[in-house]
Amino acid sequence: MKALKRAFVLCLMLFLAGCAGLPTMTPAPEPSHNSAVLSLLEQAKTQAASGKSASAGATLERALRIEPRNPYLWQELARVRLDQKKYRQAENLAAKSNALARGDRSLRAANWRIIARARGGRGDLKGAQAAYEKAEE
Repeated sequence: MKALKRAFVLCLMLFLAGCAGLPTMTPAPEPSHNSAVLSLLEQAKTQAASGKSASAGATLERALRIEPRNPYLWQELARVRLDQKKYRQAENLAAKSNALARGDRSLRAANWRIIARARGGRGDLKGAQAAYEKAEE
């Protein structure tokens, strides 16, 4: 009878453990599949590469009106603002990208490096060091 009781308790524990389920992993965001957004992103990269950062920023803002939850677009806009020496804005945009990046570790690390450069540009060397350390985690 004791063995039957133990077996029942063991089966009950296994059943209850199965009900808890495994923690779900949030999938990493993907770059856009929207052709208009992809076109705007490429246009912005071309503009930025040719020194037209104001135009690149405006183009990225248009893309963000289409896909406001796209962390890649927020990151690219952060890069443009960093190049424009708009350090506070670059840091905030990279933080916004991180908030949307979910499980994408490489995107989050790149955002922390942008934050570090922005903080360094403002003269916040301790903050920059802390951001670089976050990028390496």
